[in-house]
Amino acid sequence: MNTNPDLVELESPDAFAPTLERIANAIESHGLTVLARVDHAAGARAVGLAMPSTIVLFYGNPKGGTPLMLAAPQAALDLPLRVLVREREDGKAIVAFHPAAPMLKRAGVPDALTSKLDPAQAILAAALKG
Repeated sequence: MNTNPDLVELESPDAFAPTLERIANAIESHGLTVLARVDHAAGARAVGLAMPSTIVLFYGNPKGGTPLMLAAPQAALDLPLRVLVREREDGKAIVAFHPAAPMLKRAGVPDALTSKLDPAQAILAAALKG
């Protein structure tokens, strides 16, 4: 069980591939865009190493992120949002992300705006419930 308050880890009821698809579909069906997909396992294979399936999706919407970056330009270091989908050794899929509000607060975003991205992260947990 994760006890780190700076990390949310959710176990998926599905294997890796369907979990990744559910997460990507949930992001896009809520008006957000998957901006990039980093396949760490493919990178490992390219250099002769083995790694379980591990993909990070970068996602967001300029309507949500731009006002935050205007309020605190340092927030651009952590935006767009990211979500990790990885395959655990036992075959289960894990979805993980850093809660946006504390990150935005550390970047200097005014308190009134720090929860603005909470709904964009809530859709990740909702996607796993089906």
